Amino acid sequence: MQIQQKKWTPERTWETLRSDINDSSVYQLVIVFGSRILLSSPGFYEEIRNQYPKAEILMNSTSGEIIDTQVNDDTISLTAIRFDKTKFTSQSINIGDFSNSMEAGKIISDKFPHEGLSNILVISDGQMVNGSDLVTGLQSSLPKNVVVTGGLAGDGSRFQKTLVGLNEQPTEGKIIAVGFYGNNLTVSHGSMGGWDPFGPERLVTKSSANVLFELDGQPALSVYKKYLGEYSDELPGSALLFPLSVKLNDSDESVVRTILSINEDDQSLTFAGNIPVGSYARLMKANFDRLIEGASNAAMNSLQKLEKPDLAILISCVGRKLVLNQRIEEEVEVIRDILGKTTAITGFYSYGEISPNKGYMNCELHNQTMTITTMSEK
Repeated sequence: MQIQQKKWTPERTWETLRSDINDSSVYQLVIVFGSRILLSSPGFYEEIRNQYPKAEILMNSTSGEIIDTQVNDDTISLTAIRFDKTKFTSQSINIGDFSNSMEAGKIISDKFPHEGLSNILVISDGQMVNGSDLVTGLQSSLPKNVVVTGGLAGDGSRFQKTLVGLNEQPTEGKIIAVGFYGNNLTVSHGSMGGWDPFGPERLVTKSSANVLFELDGQPALSVYKKYLGEYSDELPGSALLFPLSVKLNDSDESVVRTILSINEDDQSLTFAGNIPVGSYARLMKANFDRLIEGASNAAMNSLQKLEKPDLAILISCVGRKLVLNQRIEEEVEVIRDILGKTTAITGFYSYGEISPNKGYMNCELHNQTMTITTMSEK
């Protein structure tokens, strides 16, 4: 695997950070993470297409761009990949063409021939798509051994609209998946949080998909406000600092859920992933050192099949970025320390992370985690 990495900033335009092969025409897959404002400009796609005329080009908007150990805002992070032996294929759909996110997930997974399929990387619109249902649909018809990782596009802390595109100008509503084939590419993963739970576990007694109405038979928003204290006056923005840990019905493992919005009229909370009736929820709060430790643990977990990955794709949550603030690069730096100096690192801050939960093959939508996909080609 050969890699080329570039960064665009208003001050310096394009800057090459790494180039295993200088001839851009040999690269087969280009992954571009950038701010929504920049990606809204048609000129960037055309410029990248001219640089990489033979490549599949995946682009999505972010809440911050990761390249090497840098975390940037209002930039473009580009990683071009040339595989020596690995074959891949890409698919694109629009959520507007389907009745729901689960159907969309199933349809896009059905587009991939299953023979030899080992991994799918999925990047989805972060506002119009229900991430939990997308993941359920994706896995419904895939072979059990296929690892699914990825994330939901971001839009800073604005939560207005997100953009995703494959071989075209990025737009709203798109879901992109890249399927990798054969035994020459080894893919591993890691996903960890680092938030501290507090307060009692509460039973989800009324919900609908990703909207939570009642905890222990009480209005969810009033319960939530009770524990936030003075932070309740800053909702919904302050909700990024206090996610929920949700223990799903069929598993002892917990996932973290971020609140996207609140409704004073019906006292409900809307999350970035589903909150099933019968599950147990518990509030969480930030612990700076444990968030950094979570990133470190995610990196170690991502090495379960690999000693020295060629590439690491980091997808972390916008909530972590807001909490860590000026310390945000620390979570990328600890990952670099663990992966080593030769691994190319790219990634973005998202509205949701997609990865198996620890050692389990079944994929989940996560919030407020650092999720890492590592790749190495024989």
